[in-house]
This record gives sequence, C-alpha cells and structure tokens, in this order.
Amino acid sequence: MKRIAVLTSGGDAPGMNAAIRAVVRKGVHHGLEVLGVYRGYSGLIQGDFVPFQLGSVGDIIHRGGTILYSARCEEFKTKEGQQKAVEQLKKHGVDGLVVIGGDGSFRGAQKLTAHGFPTVGVPATIDNDIPGTDFTIGFDTAINTVIDAIDKIRDTATSHERTYIIEVMGRDAGDIALWAGLADGAESIIIPEAPFDWDEIVERLNRSNRRGKKHSFIIVAEGVSDGSTVAEEIKRRTGLETRVTVLGHIQRGGSPTAMDRVLASRMGAKAVELLLEGKKDQMVAIQKGDIVGIPFDEAFRMKHQPDLSLYDLAGILAI
Repeated sequence: MKRIAVLTSGGDAPGMNAAIRAVVRKGVHHGLEVLGVYRGYSGLIQGDFVPFQLGSVGDIIHRGGTILYSARCEEFKTKEGQQKAVEQLKKHGVDGLVVIGGDGSFRGAQKLTAHGFPTVGVPATIDNDIPGTDFTIGFDTAINTVIDAIDKIRDTATSHERTYIIEVMGRDAGDIALWAGLADGAESIIIPEAPFDWDEIVERLNRSNRRGKKHSFIIVAEGVSDGSTVAEEIKRRTGLETRVTVLGHIQRGGSPTAMDRVLASRMGAKAVELLLEGKKDQMVAIQKGDIVGIPFDEAFRMKHQPDLSLYDLAGILAI
C-alpha cells in the first residue's frame, strides 16, 4: 500500500478534522501518500481529489465541521455510481480509503469493499448511534454544547419560574437527550428507546413545585416528538406556563472537546494501521477504552442501544 485517500460523509461532527489530521499524518509517518476527497461520495465519483501534505492539516485539530466538506449523493447508491467511484480511486492510484462518517457512510464504504476496494470506516456522528463502538466522534462535544445551552436557559427559567421543554437532536437515538438530561438534572427525559408516561411526567413537575423549585426542564429527543407538542400537553395537564427551545444544528458545530480530539486522533491513526495490515471492510471502534477494528457486518448485525441504566439513574436523581 503506497497511497491512501480520506473522505468525510454524512452529517458533520466536531472532531472530523482531528480525524482527517490523524489519517494524513499517520499515513505520512509510514511513508504513504495521502489524498483528500472533497464532498464525500459525490467528490469520489467526480474525481475531486487533492494531495495532502503535513501542512495541509495544520491548525485544524480545534476546528469543527470538516475541511473536506460533505454532500449527499444519490448516484452513489447505484451500482453504476459505485463503479465510477472505484474507477476514480484506481485512476488516482489509491490503494485504500478511509471513510469518516456515520451509518449511511459506512454502508457506502462496505459497497466499495464489495467492489474489491479496501475501505475502513471511522465513526463520526453526534448521535452516538453506531453499533459496536462505545462512543462516536462528535458526541462528547454535542452534549457539552447542549449542557452549556441549558445552563444559560436555566437563568431565565428560574427568573420567570417556568417549565422549559428542550428539544435536542436524536432522530433514532436518545443518547444526546439522555446524557444531557442526566448531566443537567432534568425532571424528565423523553427518548425513543424508553417508554414514557404522561402521568409520571406531570407528577415529577408537581413534586418539584411542591418543594419550591423555581424551574423545571424536560429534555426530548426529536425522534419521539417535537418540543411544541410536549409543551402543549404539559400545559393542558398542569396549566403551567411553558417555553420551548429547539437547539437544532447548533449541536453539530463548535470546537471539539479534548475528549473528541483525542478519540478522533486515536481512531484516525487506527484506520491507517488497519489498511497497512491488509484489513478491509472494517470500522474502527472504541470498546472499554481500547481502539479496535471490527467488521462492518458485525456492526450492522447489532442494534444500537443507549445505556438505560443512566435513564433509570436520571429518574431517581430527579425526585
């Protein structure tokens, strides 16, 4: 293996740039040439490659987003599009590819391997919803962004003695809502993976009011309901004045935390090691603190499940 390429795909996540940096510099350390591919699979099909040197990834470890950009590509979902991508990789003399992204990006990477091209995935998504890895790049930064926002909202909530509904990202996974809710002492957390009871939510709010608490928070993952619907139901059942804050894409941006920078650096470096070892059709994962490679098939067979013991603990601590 003499030349590798790296691309980012799917939703951006803080720490992607740190992972790109690690791939490039680890590759150069081992005497490899490294190419960056702009705009994900779309750029792959179009041949939008650029040689990366050590300096190409200087001063990016602290930046959110991705310097390689990201784009959706319907053409890549077809066999013809995938074949075009492989042809471009061969045309540019690439021997292995690192794909940094989420579940959809990994399924694309697996398609490339099925076409005979060695590909390794690095999990980067704020949702933390990739099976087989304890954490994904960007998750820690996202929950810290949410916590910072809630801490600021708390000042207003206390001043006006209101109940706030905070809607966070998490279409199919409740990890952001769960971790942020536990970290910020939310009265209730509503996530896709756990059933919730309106009577219990109302009782928690009433209990907080009886002991003189000046504000309340309910954290809801967007995959369960929207914040406005939850607020209307709470007001209907309790008469409490509620306000809704939808944090939206602010959760994807910002400088990555130290945790995400280190995780991205370790994972990016491991991806290069796997390619050098002749491994393909694998994703990098962190499991109990160790950085390992696992087959895509193994990861796809699993189902992501957040640590519901945290959900139970949040309920206990919110009494």
